Amino acid sequence: MAKESFDKEIQFLRLLALTGDAFDRQQFAGRLGISVHTFDKTIRRLKELNGENDLTELFGYRYTDSAEPALMFLFRAKSMKESESRRLPILLTALQQQAHTASELLELCDEQLADYAAAPPDEKTIRSDLRYLEEIGVVRREPGGRPYRYRLNHDLIEQLSMDELLDLYEFVDVMAHTRIPSVQGYLLRDNLKIALRAAIAETDWDDALLEPFCYRYHYEARILDEAHLSALLSMVEQQRYVSFQYYSPSRKRTYGARSTNPLFSSGQEQLRKRVLPARIIYDHQYGRWYLLGTLEGGRIVKFRMDGIVDIAGEEAVESTLFQERRARVDSKIRYSWLVDTGDMVKVKARFFKPDTQYDFIRERVAMQGQWGSITEEDETSFIFEIEVNGWVEIRPWLRSFGSSCEVLEPVGLRNSLIEEWKELAGYYESI
Repeated sequence: MAKESFDKEIQFLRLLALTGDAFDRQQFAGRLGISVHTFDKTIRRLKELNGENDLTELFGYRYTDSAEPALMFLFRAKSMKESESRRLPILLTALQQQAHTASELLELCDEQLADYAAAPPDEKTIRSDLRYLEEIGVVRREPGGRPYRYRLNHDLIEQLSMDELLDLYEFVDVMAHTRIPSVQGYLLRDNLKIALRAAIAETDWDDALLEPFCYRYHYEARILDEAHLSALLSMVEQQRYVSFQYYSPSRKRTYGARSTNPLFSSGQEQLRKRVLPARIIYDHQYGRWYLLGTLEGGRIVKFRMDGIVDIAGEEAVESTLFQERRARVDSKIRYSWLVDTGDMVKVKARFFKPDTQYDFIRERVAMQGQWGSITEEDETSFIFEIEVNGWVEIRPWLRSFGSSCEVLEPVGLRNSLIEEWKELAGYYESI
């Protein structure tokens, strides 16, 4: 995973994915909360990392191509500093051949980086690299006492045959494109692709085997938000408070540049949210992630993950307190279609069956209707009833059925849909 923070680049690419070429430089920079100079510098940096290609090509929807998601482009671009990009390959190459101690790896780096302009690494840096590589599972410590010896952790790849590697790669490829979370799947797929290419180079196999499927099934913004998912899930598992800067969807900015010049610093830190996280919920209809938790006083709060930047872990709490807070959150959203915590309301709708032998409308309602029930049914239609915390979140789902759904209750929901369909009808009046 990337070692450096790249909140600005994530917000930059998210806005680019959502708006395309709709904004000029000033509008784009203003929406992000950065200067035009910073905007131009970021564009230049991202173009360099993307091989001077047009950044909008990252979001070109080609349905015959299983395109690489933009988040993976960022992970590869920001995962290492220049000194790390020179040092880590030396370590990994050496550990692939045999086990080494930190001192032996330091000697190798001194030899191979002798002509490098920057200062050579010290033993503390090498040990820090080894701890990081061990944490993410790339290397492992050999049994025995000090001095510890490390080797590359690639037993899985070495023990699989070519056919088994291909089967595993195809499975990971499908899962990464069609399931959530997918970022870890893309990272694993990249490693398997490297292993397969090395194996294919020694045989008569065709490199085209690495692209067996042609499809594209993901929200770019959803995958960008997954950059925060691992950190937040870790805070939930460790039962720790988390703090972050939050930009709500209603704000005109999605990011705030940090002041690095003391002459222009206001002396006031930006207000940060401090939350005990309880649940992370995904909205499959819009491709959005939500963080639910409680403030120090116990009040339940909700945040869209696309507005969260600069995440930091805080102190842990007692397990009893965490479980009590989580139970309160679960109780509050028990009847939420997604994350709504409003008053209970009964929604009643009539669904009309299609003029086909296969009743896909009823099957979809039965599958997606959660705890709702089908109460009446005849040859042409059926009634669906469900009690939810407010009707705002269920409204897009009902609307997605088009003319196959008629909302009967509550009146407010029915009238809101009537007004929306009237507005749509006005757009499509004959000229």
